[in-house]
Parts: sequence; C-alpha cells; structure tokens
Amino acid sequence: MGEFDLIAKYFAHAGVKRADTTLSVGDDGAVLQVRDGYDLVVTTDTMVCGTHFFPDVDPRALGHKLVTVNISDLAAMGAEPSWLSLAITLPALDEAWLAEFAAGLHETADYYNCQLVGGDTTRGPLSLTMMAKGQVPRGKAITRSGAKVGDYVYVTGTLGDAALGLRLVQGVHEVSKKHQGHLLQRFHYPAARVALGQALRHTASSAMDISDGLAGDLPHILKRSGVGAYIDVNRLPLSQALKDSCEPALALQLALSGGEDYELLFTVPENRRGSLDVLLSPYGVPITCIGRITGVAGKLELKAGEQPFTYQHQGFQHF
Repeated sequence: MGEFDLIAKYFAHAGVKRADTTLSVGDDGAVLQVRDGYDLVVTTDTMVCGTHFFPDVDPRALGHKLVTVNISDLAAMGAEPSWLSLAITLPALDEAWLAEFAAGLHETADYYNCQLVGGDTTRGPLSLTMMAKGQVPRGKAITRSGAKVGDYVYVTGTLGDAALGLRLVQGVHEVSKKHQGHLLQRFHYPAARVALGQALRHTASSAMDISDGLAGDLPHILKRSGVGAYIDVNRLPLSQALKDSCEPALALQLALSGGEDYELLFTVPENRRGSLDVLLSPYGVPITCIGRITGVAGKLELKAGEQPFTYQHQGFQHF
C-alpha cells in the first residue's frame, strides 16, 4: 500500500462533512471558509511514542486522545472546533493498528463536529502531530493575558484522576476494582470542555486547559497577565476515586502536578461571579473556586486554609 492509498483508506473519512469546507483530504491543501465576523483559532500538539504514550497503547484510545487534547486547547479559548490536520510518522505499515487508530480519531472528530481536512504521512519513529482549527466571534477569544487583581480562580471537573490512571497503567499503584474503570477512562479517554468554554466567552477574563498540572500551568496565566495568585489546596476538587485510592499527600501531588486532566482553568472578575453557576449549570460539569488573583506579578502562593503550603514540584516539562 502506498502513501496515497493509506490516506484514502484510513483518513478520507465519510463522517462529518462541514458546509464550510470547500476542499479537504486528497489535494495539495484544504480550502476552508471562516464565517463572517469570526476569528480563526489554530493550535498544534505532537504526541511521541515513549514520551506521550506507551508503545502498547490501545490505538483507538490514542486516536481519541490525540483529537481531544487539541480540541481542549480550542475549548480553553472559547472556540468552536471546526477542522483538523494530521501529520503521522509510522515505523511500518500495520493495517490493524491503523484501522483502530483511525476509528478512534474519526469517531471523536465526529463527536466534536470536526472534519479532518489534510495532513501528511511518512516513515519513521511513531509520532503524531495534529493541528486543530476553530472559530470564535471576532474579538471574543479567551486568552491567558486577561486576568486582573481580585479575579477569582476556577477549575472545572476534578483534578488528578488521569495521573492516578497513569500510575495504574504503569503498575506502580494499586486501585480497587470499584475505581479502576473511572481512572482508566480519565487517562485514556479525556473529555474536552467545548460547550463550557464557549459559555465562558463573556464571563472569563482568562483561561487555559490543564495539561501539565495545575502548579505548572497556572504560572502561564500569571506571566501573560502580569499578576500573581494564591491557591487554597484544601479547595482542590478531588474525585472520590482519588480520595479512596491515595494518601492525602499523594492525592494533592497528583492534583497539583499530575497533568493530563484537560480541565479548564479560568479566572472571573468579581462583578461576573454571581451569574457563573446559573450560566454553567446546563453543562453538567462542576466548577470550583480554588483561589484568587493577587498583585505580585508571577508569584504563585499555595495555602492550606490560612496556612502556607510548601510544595516544590511544578508539573511535567519537556526540557
């Protein structure tokens, strides 16, 4: 099978066909129509075998996760996911693996109403690069640079579950059968908070998704916004599965630094805080206020109630 046969068989999908896609897979480039009055939001993520996923990972789960981690970036900016491009490097042609990977990719793209519109295939160490493109009303993209002193800091969902799921997969942590399904689901099949991100366009002053751990990601907002923050670790939302499966110190470490939660981290001015619960209640995702923005630029202060909380680990870093 040649490169173009591979693309035609596995990536020329018969699922979602967006009306704003003039030309997609099969040509030198895609032709896309951005709606009048909208901005285009573009993000790119690479996943490398041995760094971001294990060689024996379920390829269907890998296809799902590749799409979701990209869509999550769009969600954090309040964008509507629209198009995906995939560059895949394969060490060999394994059709059974490709079929499962493509199935996971396409079913997840369909779920988020995205269309795969192009990319590239080549031979080499297994690596996956995806570019996701979304649309947001002009000037309404939520960025990392809008947090102001006095804003409240929120997160969606619960933190630390994916990190514990990873430890379960690695065989370094025992978990009761009661909680294994939940933790593995959170690790292998994360969810992107797309609808909630769009609902925050007129309410959040800044936002990002949590991919490398709260303690590592929040400083990006602080740096871009020129502010500081304090976080009360006693307020961090922890699932029952995490609390039942870990000592409190480990549960906090996983929540602060574990990564791969793909929950939204966002700030809200005090004058918009009152409407937040009503605004977000239809989406069925809990939100938790975990702290507040302060005026000392770049300073992240962790507390346990009123007491300082000493903590060093900052989350995953590539270099």
